[in-house]
Amino acid sequence: MSVRSFFDTNVLLCSDDESAPAKQRRSRDLVAEHRRSRSGVVSLQVLQEYFVNVTRKLRVDPHIARRKVEILAEFDVATPDVSDILAAIDLHRLHGFSFWDALVLRSAKQAGCSVLLTEDFQDGREIDGIQVVNPFRTGK
Repeated sequence: MSVRSFFDTNVLLCSDDESAPAKQRRSRDLVAEHRRSRSGVVSLQVLQEYFVNVTRKLRVDPHIARRKVEILAEFDVATPDVSDILAAIDLHRLHGFSFWDALVLRSAKQAGCSVLLTEDFQDGREIDGIQVVNPFRTGK
């Protein structure tokens, strides 16, 4: 059974990136696994970033990208509030993370995730009780 895991935008974008077939396959497998087990989590921020980047950088048709956002929204969706934004600012100030990365981390924490699937933090690092996992690292 999959543990409750937060998907960062970069992991989701790999599911549409045909230039990296191994990452694409791994990303699609992770999304499918977490949909089946109902253990996947995203945030409003991640859904927005996904749409913008998949249409702009990967040139996915906006109609298709919209449908993919609908599918990803079947995960639990974290909806940060003002206290989460302030906490992300504190994480940013304390650890030097970008504000957006800090908000992802805060959203994962608030959603009760034990794993953050991302390429943006050091693989294996534990931050505020959340294990960072780069799902594309060799041997994963």
